[in-house]
Amino acid sequence: MIDDQQQLTRRPHHSIPTLDLDRLEIVTALGRGAKGVVFLARDKVKDEVLALKVICRDSIEKKNHKAVKTSNGNEGNEYRRVSFEQEVLRNLNHPLLPRLRGVLATDKVVGYAIDYCPGRDLNSLRKKQTEKMFSDDIIRFYAAELVLALEYLHNLGIVYRDLKPENIMIQENGHLMLVDFDLSTKLSPMSPEKSIPPNSVSQTPPDSVKKKRFFPFVRCCNSGISPDDTASQESVNSERTTESESLEKSNSFVGTEEYVAPEIISGNGHDFAVDWWSLGILLHEMLYGTTPFRGPNRKETFYRILTKPPDLVGEPTSLRNLIRKLLQKDPKQRITLEGIKGHDYFKGIDWDLILQMDRPPYIPAQSEAEISVVNKEGIKGFDDVESFVQEIFANGEDGGKNKGSNDENPNTNDSHNLNNNPFSVF
Repeated sequence: MIDDQQQLTRRPHHSIPTLDLDRLEIVTALGRGAKGVVFLARDKVKDEVLALKVICRDSIEKKNHKAVKTSNGNEGNEYRRVSFEQEVLRNLNHPLLPRLRGVLATDKVVGYAIDYCPGRDLNSLRKKQTEKMFSDDIIRFYAAELVLALEYLHNLGIVYRDLKPENIMIQENGHLMLVDFDLSTKLSPMSPEKSIPPNSVSQTPPDSVKKKRFFPFVRCCNSGISPDDTASQESVNSERTTESESLEKSNSFVGTEEYVAPEIISGNGHDFAVDWWSLGILLHEMLYGTTPFRGPNRKETFYRILTKPPDLVGEPTSLRNLIRKLLQKDPKQRITLEGIKGHDYFKGIDWDLILQMDRPPYIPAQSEAEISVVNKEGIKGFDDVESFVQEIFANGEDGGKNKGSNDENPNTNDSHNLNNNPFSVF
């Protein structure tokens, strides 16, 4: 058996090289998150730029000591999450998803490199728009690309579980890239014939179900959220045999609070449908500039998610109708992939040609200024990278990234608290 630390130092697949640190020039720090720091790096041999995510081993160890032991008595959860994310990246082959360019492992840090996205994230782009909102046509393009990315992941059996603007990057060609898979999990691959039609189940759940939903809700609001997720320990290529698709669910509590689906809060198990809920939240934010259920604190936000219908102000449109269908509280009533792709909002879209579009709504300018930016951190070599990352996480801080699985403050006021922070990439 390979233990958790060995998993991160094992030899990568033959097609994924170990990064040669001597040929990497660290340009600057781009962002930081719950587990690590993302650097802009230049491959001096190939003369290309990469996004290098570096994770501090000490930080992982501290999180492991804080974590609740799993049922078999093992701790190592954070190591499994990091190795699972790398395993996901190894197996992705899609133009809207990251390409793993290399991995690294030293005594102090672990990490990986993917292609650099010069357009920053979707949240930054939204804030540049008039009234900080997108038009219906622009939303349609980005929504269609997200549907394709999620469809691909679901067909691999991957539930993404952290869809939000900060995790959606703009590539050099203007198309999206979905990044950050450390909260993802693995179920049996989704297939269209297993999808449950929206009208197959009564929308009103039994009283017994209603009552049960609020017990885990109160527990999550009044205590730290456990990051335990046994489902994410499986290899991306592994297979699981279940009686039916609907019976295979994850029971972990993860996600960013404003985007978390009701079934995650209720603790009754969740599956691929949570990603469609988050897409509904995202479309609402793109249309109105705000998420629909945000409250003054976590407890109120969760209460609104469980009980409040979305307030879709304005005349009825196909976009508002789609958002309403995506934000069905009952996952069995929520619109499925087939319904989404056939919805009036996407009428006329050729799903096979979206990725061939030459002129997406926004194409970032070649950011030579950013590539040649002065290295403010004073990083000269990889030893400086290790020291820089260790210093940031020396106090066990998560870098300010607000994720439900790592956030132990139930009264946090802003799940977008990094918007004014330059460190907001991963």
